[in-house]
Amino acid sequence: MTEISKKWYVIRAISGKEKKVKELLELEIDRHNLNDYVEQVLIPTEKIYQIRKGKKISKEKNYFPGYVLLQAALIGEVEHVIKIND
Repeated sequence: MTEISKKWYVIRAISGKEKKVKELLELEIDRHNLNDYVEQVLIPTEKIYQIRKGKKISKEKNYFPGYVLLQAALIGEVEHVIKIND
């Protein structure tokens, strides 16, 4: 079986709603059985540690607020499913 070449794509989302967009994309990909065409959906984040009131608090900060990264092959129905949820 031949390997499907996948590329990285950037999806714009409302800032602060990246996790919701990722969840909805993954749900639609599973529902339409497109797991062969979509490798991964990412939100690039980093952990930041802050000290507040003497306690060390960890927090996740987005590298690119308002964007979700997708590694996929836009074949057939994949592009349509992504655009609907965009």
